[in-house]
Amino acid sequence: MDDLLRRITFDQDVLRGKPVIRGMRISVEMILELLSKGASWEEILEDYPELEPDDIRAALLYAHHLVAGESVLERSLD
Repeated sequence: MDDLLRRITFDQDVLRGKPVIRGMRISVEMILELLSKGASWEEILEDYPELEPDDIRAALLYAHHLVAGESVLERSLD
């Protein structure tokens, strides 16, 4: 899994330091947005031929790690 996460890079000069795929101007956020809107892996890979299937896996794994580290606070609906 660490190999996948190495595909996620950060550079202040690329999209203001947002997490991106292998230094490209393709952000983890964009990949997640495309997937959430129903795009298939095949569609994403076709639209962005520089991406590889492991790049999409890396974006999902990165998002998983962020969510797994969150604390959930319950609040009253009063």
